[in-house]
Amino acid sequence: MTANTTTYKTPGTSGAGGTSPRPPRRRPGPSARRSGWTPWLYLLPALVLLGGLLVYPIYQLGLISFLEYTQAQVSGGEPTTFRGFGNYATLFGDGQFWQVLLATVVFAAACVLTTLLVGCALALLLTRIRAVPRLALMLAALGAWATPAITGSTVWVFLFDPDFGPVNRVLGLGDFSWTYGRYSAFALVLLEVLWCSFPFVMVTVYAGIRAIPGEVLEAAALDGASQWRIWRSVMAPMLRPILVVVTIQSIIWDFKVFTQIYVMTNGGGIAGQNLVLNVYAYQKAFASSQYSLGSAIGVVMLLILLAVTLVHLRLVRRRGEEL
Repeated sequence: MTANTTTYKTPGTSGAGGTSPRPPRRRPGPSARRSGWTPWLYLLPALVLLGGLLVYPIYQLGLISFLEYTQAQVSGGEPTTFRGFGNYATLFGDGQFWQVLLATVVFAAACVLTTLLVGCALALLLTRIRAVPRLALMLAALGAWATPAITGSTVWVFLFDPDFGPVNRVLGLGDFSWTYGRYSAFALVLLEVLWCSFPFVMVTVYAGIRAIPGEVLEAAALDGASQWRIWRSVMAPMLRPILVVVTIQSIIWDFKVFTQIYVMTNGGGIAGQNLVLNVYAYQKAFASSQYSLGSAIGVVMLLILLAVTLVHLRLVRRRGEEL
């Protein structure tokens, strides 16, 4: 008795060794295309707000930097003319600009390094002390962080005043003027910037430390690692995304310092010895009515900050780390 067998052949095959072709790729339907635009619809209000508050002012800043725009043009006495890169040539040919740029870079670097060191050290301290001292330190730090820059600067000027300030009396410095010398004035401003900046680093790094699993830290301690080794080999690598964010944020803030310098050194110090780029741009734009030159300084600052941020992020990505 012979069994009836039926051979089923796969469509599209040719013989035993045939291979079935790939099914045709389906085009995304209307619903899939609509879902691709959904995130952008949610972001649209924020993008419109950023466009109005950020993109348009930057456009105007760049536009004015290419024009001849002084008080004569503002009042309508003379027509506005296009200078191209003439304002930048004037700026780069000014020796004072390069001195102020160097002072700004050194001062900002000192502020960033000091803020990161103090903020990270206090974040570690918060993990070691009890609840009540920790709460007191957090409240004190947040109080300093919430203080307006002009108010904090005024208070610091009074504290270090040569005639009425308590700091000179406690240290026995007599009538020593902190704002007279260039380096002492920069040091005083650095202390004020540190005072109002470290809470951000401290709170952010402390939150990151609390997110690290306790078993990891306990294992490192059981292996005999010191506190410095635990920080360098365990905590810092795990906190690197957070440290990248606070570093970039600190660079942007400290490079653009204006209020502290302007208030504490009375507009840039004696003969402009304590000028930074932000104050220098203000003097050119409003004190000298050279609005186009002040705009050019603003564009240069923007490009420097973008370059520093992109280089920093590129170095992080080269190490294979995700932000």
